[in-house]
Amino acid sequence: MNVAYHLRKLGISASLISRVGDDEAGRELIDFITSIEIPAENIQIDSQQHTSEVIAELKANNEMVYTITYPTAWDYIAWQSDFKTKIAEADAFIFGSLSARNEVSRATLLQLLDHAKFKVFDVNLRTPYYDKDTITAFLSKADFVKLNENEIVMLGDWFTEHHEEQNIVAALMEQFQLSEILITKGAEGGTYYQANQSINYKAEKVTVVDTVGSGDSFLAAFLSKKLAGEEIVDCLNFAAKVAGFVTSQKGACPSYNAADFK
Repeated sequence: MNVAYHLRKLGISASLISRVGDDEAGRELIDFITSIEIPAENIQIDSQQHTSEVIAELKANNEMVYTITYPTAWDYIAWQSDFKTKIAEADAFIFGSLSARNEVSRATLLQLLDHAKFKVFDVNLRTPYYDKDTITAFLSKADFVKLNENEIVMLGDWFTEHHEEQNIVAALMEQFQLSEILITKGAEGGTYYQANQSINYKAEKVTVVDTVGSGDSFLAAFLSKKLAGEEIVDCLNFAAKVAGFVTSQKGACPSYNAADFK
């Protein structure tokens, strides 16, 4: 939802596939999604499961730790026949591994990936909701992978014999035929990798108010420029500006205009 919100704020048409409970929280969430101009047509209503809840706790170095309730409605996202056309027509399909913690949503996601042109995998290793087999399946289908500095170490331990980031990335790109890997490193910025090149970027220096959603805003801002054909350096610098602003605000979806970052 956060990624879809920021894409739309930055001029990119984006929608969301999800599922909420037939409860007050679900109705409030759909109202909120509509209020931030994200189409709710692909949000399913579940009469059995309740709407998801997430408890966020701020730890040292401004790292957020999340407690995510299970099971919830979005663990039961069902396949719809019209998804095939919608996904095939999209320039990019963005997904996270956390949505595959239940077999129902996992099966739907794998089916969606069969029809996507450009598959952006946002790795979400949230204990205890991940395993090597699931991550393997998604890496095998992805084109672009976004992850943080802790997740790249874990993937390195799982899939390679290397310990240096650059060597881990090279091995993963070869093994899974990935075209791009983006590693975010919080206040340290991050690194973008493509075949035979890597680009470091610096994070914006801001007063941190709330880090929830900063990674999502970075990914959205990066993709908004990449899909427009901009140079990668410009994509990264723009994304750092947007993410820096979001980090300096309260909440994952603060109001702004794309023109604010030009």
